[in-house]
Amino acid sequence: MDILFKTDDFVFSYRVGGILIRNGKILLQRPKNDDYAIIGGHVAAMETSVETLKREFEEELHTKIEVDELVAVGEIYFPWDNRPCHQICLYYNVHLADDNIPLDGVFHGYDDFDNERIDLDFCWVPLEELKGGAKVYPLELIPYILEPRKKIVHFISREV
Repeated sequence: MDILFKTDDFVFSYRVGGILIRNGKILLQRPKNDDYAIIGGHVAAMETSVETLKREFEEELHTKIEVDELVAVGEIYFPWDNRPCHQICLYYNVHLADDNIPLDGVFHGYDDFDNERIDLDFCWVPLEELKGGAKVYPLELIPYILEPRKKIVHFISREV
């Protein structure tokens, strides 16, 4: 069971994301006709954030990763089906444990969420495009990807 609570008035979400950079490119996911996002998913009850991240990469990309250091903690506020959502997201650097996925270009996959299939494009995006303004959700995380810090950072992203 995902740590995701919905009421008539708001949604609370606990999520984890993996920052996978290889050869000057970052692997991002993008639902059809939408902005890029960091690959990850909701943490399940009694599951660690690292376990979640490994599971999500296996489910969505059919590949194994190793989880490195925690990079950032985000408090993210955004609209979710006409309700405000308060999300806590932990972002980790990760690296591939195998080479079972294409290491360049775009490839396709999907996620199941709320009993609905969501088709996704997985895109290797040059870091230069992030500097040039490519829309990656959440925008406040981008500076910490482009210029890594030695300590864990905290940021707030507020759309609502």
